[in-house]
Amino acid sequence: MTAQAIQLAGASVTFDPAWLGENEAWALFEALYAALPWERHRIKVYGRAIDAPRLSCWIGDAAYKYSGTVFEPHPWPAALAPVRERLARELQGDFNSVLANLYRNGADRLGFHRDSEPELGPEPLIASVSLGATRRFRFRARQGEGTLGLELSHGSLLVMSGATQRNWLHAVPPTARTVGPRINLTFRHVAPR
Repeated sequence: MTAQAIQLAGASVTFDPAWLGENEAWALFEALYAALPWERHRIKVYGRAIDAPRLSCWIGDAAYKYSGTVFEPHPWPAALAPVRERLARELQGDFNSVLANLYRNGADRLGFHRDSEPELGPEPLIASVSLGATRRFRFRARQGEGTLGLELSHGSLLVMSGATQRNWLHAVPPTARTVGPRINLTFRHVAPR
């Protein structure tokens, strides 16, 4: 892996802009775009239930509760097996689940949050693979004024571990630019309920 460390105080973040080759990344994008049972998740934002501004699919071996809702997993598609195995080997992680998000255009987004659900453990390892259109990814310190932006390109891998989720929020903001669809895969280990 040719990942570079991203300098964020109190965090452990690496980024590899070309983790998957161009052809491999497009083949994976096309397989998942066509085959996954995409749905609009209902989430709670400031105590109010709303439709998420993107489409999603929870895949894995364990149910996952976030934003006040329990999501039962869909089975692993064959196309994700080599990616899951490579991530496990390179990161020494036991990834039993992945949240797939489909950003259909620049209006689809993900607000500032942290992956801090108890079943992820105190210092979760989150491996985020991006496919399709490049989108801006933002970090914001939970305390203080630190911010950082990264362009998550087709085939890139962003890894967050250690105290990152405790100290930093992250988001994919909307953009007025015309952008095509993007699939993001966030691999993680969820303790079974």
